[in-house]
Amino acid sequence: MTVSRRALLATGTAAAWGAAVPVPASGATRPGPAARVRTGFERLAADGYRQLAGQRIGVITNQSGITADARGVVDVMHADRRVRLVAVFGAEHGYRGTPQAGLSEGDTRDPATGLPVYDTYRKSGRALAEVFTRANVDTLVYDSQDCGARFYTCIWTLYDCMVAAAAAGKRFVVLDRPNPVSGRQAYGPVLDPKYATFVGRAPIAQAHGMTVGELAMLYNGEFLRAAAGRQVKLSVVWMNGWRRSDFWEATGLPWVPPSPNMATPDTALVYAGTGLFEGTNMSEGRGTVRPFEMLGAEGLDGRWARAANAAGLPGVRFREAYFVPTFGTFQGRTMGGLHIHVLDRSVYDPVRTAVALLVTAKRTWRGFAWRPDHFIDKLSGSARLRTMIDAGAGTDAVVGAWSKELTAFRAVRAKYLHYA
Repeated sequence: MTVSRRALLATGTAAAWGAAVPVPASGATRPGPAARVRTGFERLAADGYRQLAGQRIGVITNQSGITADARGVVDVMHADRRVRLVAVFGAEHGYRGTPQAGLSEGDTRDPATGLPVYDTYRKSGRALAEVFTRANVDTLVYDSQDCGARFYTCIWTLYDCMVAAAAAGKRFVVLDRPNPVSGRQAYGPVLDPKYATFVGRAPIAQAHGMTVGELAMLYNGEFLRAAAGRQVKLSVVWMNGWRRSDFWEATGLPWVPPSPNMATPDTALVYAGTGLFEGTNMSEGRGTVRPFEMLGAEGLDGRWARAANAAGLPGVRFREAYFVPTFGTFQGRTMGGLHIHVLDRSVYDPVRTAVALLVTAKRTWRGFAWRPDHFIDKLSGSARLRTMIDAGAGTDAVVGAWSKELTAFRAVRAKYLHYA
């Protein structure tokens, strides 16, 4: 008996060999524990991919672009004859997610499907538009898991690809996915456009509280005309069943780390704040099993955790901790510091928490310093956080300094919120 790889991917291995596993060829979820949330991809597939009919499709995704039963969306679409899939586009960390931060896989060919994979990392504007033109696609489909932080680069891959698609005259479809840390609110400073980089292209809050579909609508409505001279022809396939108050486990969906150090939804919960520690001379926990939840430095001890707990931050406690990173800048060196334990997510503010940790770290450890290149300014969106902390400002003063701009962003954000 000969079974094609396309049949195996479309129906599942057991079904292809005659076992009683009824799986629809459309790519909809297999029978099993039902996810409460249906992602944009699940809805697209259930509708028979009608939005993509007759078009040459390129998919912008990585290993987090999966179905509710954990199959890669590229594999599923490639196996379905109703989709004319001709290209895949990877970004930072690559299409299969192997490289560490600041790296990608380059242009390659996917061994599973034979599709060409184009590298978009560090490309934008005309250069990226030329990639789309060379790939000869009509429509670009974006499907990748975000974690809710402005400096998480997947949302700027989305932005850059929208700008380039507008310039190249390509249609753009976003398959929506949950914000894993909920969409209850936006927190933190808003980017000053003078500090725009790939960790922040446009003025949004540090913890934006939106889904990728909502962000795409905001980008198109607020920024695309200035960036590309026109809006992109945009469609969003919205989710069913997701509520703004939902954290990841409420969705019923499987978690795939969207980058090597975004190991769990717990990591995402703190990352919008503790990602700021990449702008210091301290370890942000890379090389441990709890990156961004464990922070420290050589020579730090329990005084930092005690000072942080004394700040009385809502919903969180800090445990004195010691760790030895297995890779990265601090590989093999003993770090003293703390482990963040979020006890009540309903009142936890990741950005205020991180500011308090920066303030107390500087006050309790004489070795504290910012990275010499002032990367902290790019992460926080301006020089204000760094200069205020250096001047001795406390947590309330630093957080209060961005209250007006955050209020203004929340008002803009509200126009693009799709979910209740």
